[in-house]
Amino acid sequence: MDIKDLKFEDGLVTAIAQDYKTGEVLMVAFMDKEALKMTIETKKAFYWSRSRRKLWKKGETSGHEQLVHDILIDCDADAVLLKVEQTGGACHTGYRSCFYRTIEGEVIGEKLFEPDDVYKN
Repeated sequence: MDIKDLKFEDGLVTAIAQDYKTGEVLMVAFMDKEALKMTIETKKAFYWSRSRRKLWKKGETSGHEQLVHDILIDCDADAVLLKVEQTGGACHTGYRSCFYRTIEGEVIGEKLFEPDDVYKN
């Protein structure tokens, strides 16, 4: 399997970041071919920001980067799973994982930082 074998829809593939030790799902994002190549080359997670329309390195602003241990591809070749070592919080809202609340709205995740302290404009 090679990058060219992945099924990029509109130039993007779904990327799931999972803690390599605990299995906790930390976040879901998107990658274009360049982000995936940079991730493979550097062993640090890069993604494509749909809102900002640009490539970004996880942690470039916050310092909360993801060190990539493994990259797996799903059976349909339309999603990748990054097994990562997360430094700090994965979620821009300050939580360890983006999946920090239940469907009823109960917060069950661990908050690690205040976004206003980290993302200064």
